[in-house]
Amino acid sequence: MNKFIEGQFDAVVIGAGHAGCESALALARTGKKTAMLTLNLDSIAFMACNPSIGGTAKGQIVREIDALGGEMGINADKALLQIRMLNRGKGAAVQSLRGQEDKNYYHTVMKQTLENTPNLKILQGEAIEILTDESGSKVTGVLTSFGGVLECKAVIVATGVYLNGSVIAGEWKQNSGPNGFQASNGGLTENLIKHGFKVRRFKTGTPARVDARTIDFSVLDIQDGETDIYPFSFLSERVPQKQRPCYLTYTNENTHDIIKANLHRSPLYGGLIKGTGPRYCPSIEDKVVRFSDKERHQLFLEPEGADTNEIYVQGMSTSLPHDVQKAMYRTVKGLENCEIMRYAYAIEYDCIDSLDLYPTLEYKKIEGLYTAGQINGTSGYEEAAAQGLIAGLNASLKMDNKEPLILSRDDGYIGVLIDDLVTKGTNEPYRMMTSRAEYRIVLRQDNPDFRLTEKGRKAGLVTDERYGVYLKRVEEYKKASEEMQITAKPKEVEDLLSKYAYQKPQSGISRADLVRRGIPLSEIIETLGGFEGISKEILDTVEIDAKYSGYLEKGLEQIEKAKRLEQKKIPGDIDYLSIGGLRLEARQKLDKIRPTSLGQASRISGVSPADIAVLMVYLTK
Repeated sequence: MNKFIEGQFDAVVIGAGHAGCESALALARTGKKTAMLTLNLDSIAFMACNPSIGGTAKGQIVREIDALGGEMGINADKALLQIRMLNRGKGAAVQSLRGQEDKNYYHTVMKQTLENTPNLKILQGEAIEILTDESGSKVTGVLTSFGGVLECKAVIVATGVYLNGSVIAGEWKQNSGPNGFQASNGGLTENLIKHGFKVRRFKTGTPARVDARTIDFSVLDIQDGETDIYPFSFLSERVPQKQRPCYLTYTNENTHDIIKANLHRSPLYGGLIKGTGPRYCPSIEDKVVRFSDKERHQLFLEPEGADTNEIYVQGMSTSLPHDVQKAMYRTVKGLENCEIMRYAYAIEYDCIDSLDLYPTLEYKKIEGLYTAGQINGTSGYEEAAAQGLIAGLNASLKMDNKEPLILSRDDGYIGVLIDDLVTKGTNEPYRMMTSRAEYRIVLRQDNPDFRLTEKGRKAGLVTDERYGVYLKRVEEYKKASEEMQITAKPKEVEDLLSKYAYQKPQSGISRADLVRRGIPLSEIIETLGGFEGISKEILDTVEIDAKYSGYLEKGLEQIEKAKRLEQKKIPGDIDYLSIGGLRLEARQKLDKIRPTSLGQASRISGVSPADIAVLMVYLTK
């Protein structure tokens, strides 16, 4: 192969999925000359599975990305077909935005954003080798399959499901990325193994897309969007007032019978699929087998875009043969005469062991080499975008000899995600859920800018425009919080309290106390007035803060205790194997993961509180 210098850059991003896009933008916007390498320009920000952004816990991540200066929330708002708040009937900590997206427009707008970003070069090509210096300990560039050398100081690998991708349906299998896009089969996996990465094989899948003209929507339950909620991005004014509906239907006994009769043809059960699949997003055949007592499974019919008849059948992911798919889809109410436009499939791909990464997402063995997204063992566009932003920002900060951006578990869901990956690891495609966050009452989606925008500003990613919006919200919140403490005379609230079966108070009572008694803030304002010029979003936040004040106080106490452990740093060259008093398992786990603080050490599986006590004494000495 004849090699030539393609160019000199500060950083190269391999991949242009959701992780790659955020990485490239973070680097370029913080002044780094960046190249983004993608197998196909048409796959930039492609939504390979769900045509949606957000969801339980994922909505929080999108708003955190936005608070830090990322792009996903802005782009999602531009491409919205519908938006809803999930878990309305539950507490504020588990409520999440979910937006139905026009997937083609999402790709188009993100591609335009990238193309018009200064300092960023986009190049179609395949990375086959990560180049290092003679010692093998520092990144020097990337080699493409065309022989082009992109010289650089940092590389972010964000290959998604394309790395040695294989698409499977029944007995049919071919090397491919999602949707027929080319896979990365040029030797990058072997190169990663050569550099010391431990590579695993994971699997995910997608359902069929059916022609909307062949669906009987009249017999289905309609699900409309909401127009009175806030959008994903703090920079967006409002959500669309005209939205597209989704529809709800179910599998039935006939569907399940067809699946059971053809399990022998399923690559999942026949052994053709070797990769580990996602626990929390199983295929329909997996659901029928694992939950055999269920008479039906819920399905959502979701539009793929404003310019297409393709409908995504959420909940019916499968890798069964095409003839079986056609029969089983047609057993579903409303789909009896459906025509499949794209058949469902499973996809296997290579990923790495995330325990080999620092909390900055830099690889422990090679300086300047970062990984982000599904290559780290995660699933989901939102998790990928979050990692891409953090990896790109940390690569930029390191080049400037600045402190890295490491989010703790009490800073945001992004902190929980990355800490889980680098401290606990994952043996299956990782999916973020609210139950993974011990401080979820603090990490709500209404307040991520209060938690993260100052950090994004310090890292150099938050623009003046975004920071101005944030400062205005801070002032609004301060004013609203002060008004929440204003007391009302007993006679002023007598009727309001009586409505909720409370007796007339003996003394004055604050707006916050009224909220804690379960009275909606909207009714308090209607009775007592006040809160002039305060946005509904800020009113929601101060109402939630008042309502859950007791839980918030306990949560903040726990956070302070945890921070004391996080502040106790551990030297990078410590010899764990020689520390007397540590159990053998603890020595081995600590030596492998090499935590940066006592807090991180305490979260490692196999390291007990007694081991932490020994380590604390050792560090004191």
